[in-house]
Formats: sequence, C-alpha cells, structure tokens
Amino acid sequence: MAATTSRRGYADTRHGQVHYTEHGSGTPVLLLHQTPRSWDEYRDVLPLLGGEFRAIAMDTLGFGQSARPPGLWTIELFAAGVLDLCDALGLDQVFLVGHHTGAVIALEVAASAPDRIHALVLSGMPFVDAERRRRVARRAPIDHVVPAPDGSHLMRLWNNRAPYYPADRPDLLDRLVRDGLGVLDRVEEGHMAINRYRMEERIALVRAPTLALCGELDEFSLPDLSKITASIPGARGAVLPGTGVPAVDHRPERFAATVRDFLRHPRQCPESADASRTGPLTDPRPC
Repeated sequence: MAATTSRRGYADTRHGQVHYTEHGSGTPVLLLHQTPRSWDEYRDVLPLLGGEFRAIAMDTLGFGQSARPPGLWTIELFAAGVLDLCDALGLDQVFLVGHHTGAVIALEVAASAPDRIHALVLSGMPFVDAERRRRVARRAPIDHVVPAPDGSHLMRLWNNRAPYYPADRPDLLDRLVRDGLGVLDRVEEGHMAINRYRMEERIALVRAPTLALCGELDEFSLPDLSKITASIPGARGAVLPGTGVPAVDHRPERFAATVRDFLRHPRQCPESADASRTGPLTDPRPC
C-alpha cells in the first residue's frame, strides 16, 4: 500500500549529498526537474504516481538542497548524480522521467547506462544540435539577473519567466523564483549545460521504450517533438493540451496520468495506446 505522506532523504555520493523526496512503493520512478527548479516541481505529481509506483523526485546536483559541485556544470555531471543516487538507494533499474533540463539529463542517463532504464519519459525536451547551439548562442539569457541593492532583480527574474506561465497561476512563478534565488549566482548554468551537450551524438544510443511529451503551448520544445521521436527507435510522442513550459506543476493530474498510462505498458504499440488525455500520438511507425 502506498504511503500517505512523502518522505525526504539525503544520499551520499562522490559529488556530495543528493536530496530527494519520495512517495509510495513498488517499481521506482525517478523524476528530474527543469532548471532552476528543484524536486518541488513534482510536489503535486509525487502522490499521484505514488499510488502505484515508488515515485522519487530528486534535486539535481547544484540545485535545491543537493550539493553544489565546483567547476563546470554539465549534463554528464548531472547524469552522474542521478546514477549515484540510484546506487545509494539500491535501485538497479528505474523508470526515468525528465522535464526540460531534466529530460536532457534523463536522455544522457539512458544513453550511458541503458541496462538501468526500464522506460523513459522526455517532457518538453529540446533537440540539441549544431543549428540549435548557434541559435541559442544569439539569444538573451533565460534566467540570469544581476543582484541589485533595492531587490529589483527579483522582479526581473519574475518578468523573465512570466510570458511562459499562466497569468492566473502566480503561485507557480512564486515557486520558480524561490528555487532560482537559491542558486542565483549560477542560475543560468543549467541552460548553458544543455547548449553544450552533444545530443545529436548521444540520442541514438537510447534503447529504452520512450515517450516524448510536450505542452501544446511550449514554443521552446514543441517544434522538436518529431525530431526526438524520429531519433529514438520505437519512440512515441504526445502533446499535452492546455499547458506549456510549466506542464508538470501547472497540470499535475494530466501529466501524472499520461506518465502513468505509458509506464503501465511502455512497450505497447503507439496505435493502440490510450491518447485520450494527450491528444494524437505523433509517431505513426509500427513497433
């Protein structure tokens, strides 16, 4: 029977302690957040998945309450932290779910340790290749702000993200700003790590059954959904209606239901999958 409350813990790793929160029991599902968020992004998803699985939301190295390694932060470093947590918790195999930066980290884990991943859910993941690296290099930073004595940088951090969050849910931006302030001096480094990552060389190594999700309002990642499903053998894709970048905490019931349905039958052919909550599947290839 699933636990009625979440439990928190710390795991010792070669990079320092990693903080995590878990709910439920059974097959482990490890949840990886976008940056500069924390496990809190999955706060409302944990009990929904925890009724059927052992749902574990971790703080990526450098973020939340996990250790902050010195030196350059990379997707490979973040992925090593994921595998270290799995080792510390005795998890030989897991379902792995990632959102935005967390999805890129999840992809690297699946590419580097394919025997440890039962199935993979990539939510809002951009497709990183040379063309995207050039485009992003010309773009203004997403979250970077310069601290000001009058605290005006708090409003700038808020305003940077406000266009991508629902106007009627200021609480979601409250949560993002709180997490961002906790890592303000390195708040942009998760995004920078994505753009350095050689995804085009790694994505074909994924062998786990894969579901690629994206909110229909997520202008950053939705155009890449078909590239992702085409690059991972047998992957299927789906669109989450009525949400965008903050899909996880904006629509936790819809997100959890879509993930749960896929994880129950990760090797099911796309044509017979239940798409009632996610809209039409985007990958027409047979299994």
